[in-house]
Amino acid sequence: QNYLNLYLKVFVMVNPFMIFLLKCFYLMLPAYFANMAPVIVKKINLFVFPIDFNKKIKNKPILGKNKTFRGFIFGVIFSIIIIYIQFLLYNIDFFKNISFFSYQNWLLFGFLIGLGALTGDLVKSFFKRRLGLKPGAKFIPFDQIDFVVGALVFIVPIFNLTLKIFITSLLLSFVLHIIINHLAFYMKIRNEKW
Repeated sequence: QNYLNLYLKVFVMVNPFMIFLLKCFYLMLPAYFANMAPVIVKKINLFVFPIDFNKKIKNKPILGKNKTFRGFIFGVIFSIIIIYIQFLLYNIDFFKNISFFSYQNWLLFGFLIGLGALTGDLVKSFFKRRLGLKPGAKFIPFDQIDFVVGALVFIVPIFNLTLKIFITSLLLSFVLHIIINHLAFYMKIRNEKW
């Protein structure tokens, strides 16, 4: 812990913006896990039915068969688990210094950020289907920021979201999303790069 604190002090002295980036990344961590959940749990045989119940609007799927209750439920659960871990780590100075808040209301925060991330993804899918785009088709920049916008909008009632945090989280997540999805594609975890 002493080494972590020393490293953090040097890190902050060298570049305050880097620590702000780290804080934004740490804030968004539950949303990242919520967004990855559908891929991680795709072999679990629970709740495997489409959220739109295969209904269509003008002969186009509302959301598509890829958007299942399994991904949605596990996404919220993953988010809550990550937030709870952050709550447990908060008493360690390093993690306290990269946190925007104390995580006392971890359950509500985890639920809202996970729900927001997945809702953002569903809204994007709705518009992709209206445009006739198939699941996995490129829809830049919305593929990279849908869950981020959703997560941040949903936590506004309990978190003092500033424009700086919003924009930084958006840009950071955009870059990370592309890098991670490309890696997952080449590791054969995902079927598409986006």
